[in-house]
Amino acid sequence: MSFTGPSMGSGSKTARRAFEFGRTYVVRPKGRHQATVVWLHGLGDNGSSWSQLLETLPLPNIKWICPTAPTQPITVFGGFPSTAWFDVGDLSEDAPDDIEGLDAAAAHVANLLSTEPADIKLGIGGFSMGAATSLFSATCFTLGKYANGNQYPANLSAVVGLSGWLPCSKTLSNKIEGVEEAARRAVTLPILLCHGKGDDVVPYKFGEKSSRVLSSTGFQDVTCKAYNGLGHYTIPQEMDEVCAWLTSKLGLEGCSS
Repeated sequence: MSFTGPSMGSGSKTARRAFEFGRTYVVRPKGRHQATVVWLHGLGDNGSSWSQLLETLPLPNIKWICPTAPTQPITVFGGFPSTAWFDVGDLSEDAPDDIEGLDAAAAHVANLLSTEPADIKLGIGGFSMGAATSLFSATCFTLGKYANGNQYPANLSAVVGLSGWLPCSKTLSNKIEGVEEAARRAVTLPILLCHGKGDDVVPYKFGEKSSRVLSSTGFQDVTCKAYNGLGHYTIPQEMDEVCAWLTSKLGLEGCSS
């Protein structure tokens, strides 16, 4: 897949970018299918690596869908292409959000969930940039629409973000304030945030700030887990807590030993 230039830049904002998503990996439930969770990988990764890990978890009632992000030029890599859900510059308070990329990623995820049976609970989770996309999807669900104004179709029951951050955090409260349906959804949507205090890629303070912003904008079911010494990766203790949290929030039959 070839691009003529970086995806974010003064000259490219008028033209719509084409997003070609990679291969999707599916882990079928080993028991009765009660929930489907789309899980999103981090920058430069693919759906395969996470599908292999998720398959080992004691969650027999969950179907996991692990898509692969489009390959696109990344500003923080000097325009070098990588698999990414959206373009990212530097991780700073004032870094611009790639709204077009975020909308496209959130729409792809919602589309993957659109064919699930009506009685199946739906969730989204992810790591790093995948966590950011999951949290952006949570705000789209709450507002009932994407950033571009198109209707958001999926009915989410749980959102998980590992070692990530909340995109578009500065404008979230303005969008939710005074919108009764959005406020109601914010109150009831369960969100789990996990972050290592030793993370040198997405610093812990970004996870902490994301939690604060969500709580201050009316999200009342936000659980935060911090891990001393944990860098930008996951550990069994963290995944155990993800399992327990999903089992509880999705009302699953329980972990098998």
